[in-house]
Amino acid sequence: MDVADLLARAAAMVPADVVNEAGATVADVREYLDHDEWEAALYLLMDLGTSWRPTTAWWDLLVDSAETMRHPAAAAWCHWGRWESIHGIVRAELRLLSPSEGGRRTPTQARASSDRSGTSADGRPGRPNLLVARIWVEPAPAMPPGATGPVRLGPLSPALWRHLRPGMTITMHEGQPTVGTATIIEASDARTSADQCDHRHAACWPGANRRRSCFPRSLVTLVAVR
Repeated sequence: MDVADLLARAAAMVPADVVNEAGATVADVREYLDHDEWEAALYLLMDLGTSWRPTTAWWDLLVDSAETMRHPAAAAWCHWGRWESIHGIVRAELRLLSPSEGGRRTPTQARASSDRSGTSADGRPGRPNLLVARIWVEPAPAMPPGATGPVRLGPLSPALWRHLRPGMTITMHEGQPTVGTATIIEASDARTSADQCDHRHAACWPGANRRRSCFPRSLVTLVAVR
């Protein structure tokens, strides 16, 4: 199947009343397709994907389109959207500590945290329970030390983050030191039901024995959840 067919199939699945912040709809996608403007159609579909509850099959069409057109950044975002369709959305406003505050000296592409209990993963009290998550920095590719901005979180164990609610504060760790804090601005459960998921492509972490994984390897990070 060529790119035009993949994008046309994806467009056909978008409800007509879905509108992005700029007022564009799937009708604009079809106009791009009519003029063979495939890249514009792909990126508009990606943007519209945040305004409704797409299925994993829809995201698969976009992943295949992006990979066929050799747009790795677009493919990475579509993998992320696919993961959120299965596991839900967690967004936060992250503030990285400056180097003078004990924070990082280089930009971060993926980091965050929250705190669950005073017990470590091995059961010993008084130590943070370190978990693994990933962060998608919005909208820039990286966040410099001391900066503040919105991020999306992709926990390795989503069930352990279900307690998060808007307004809660979480802390980012690299090892034991705190290097940032964040305030949850959105937390939702899975956006699509289990029967809508194509489990043939349901791998969510690199190294799984599947055709595709949901995130680039470079986005792995350790976090402590309160």
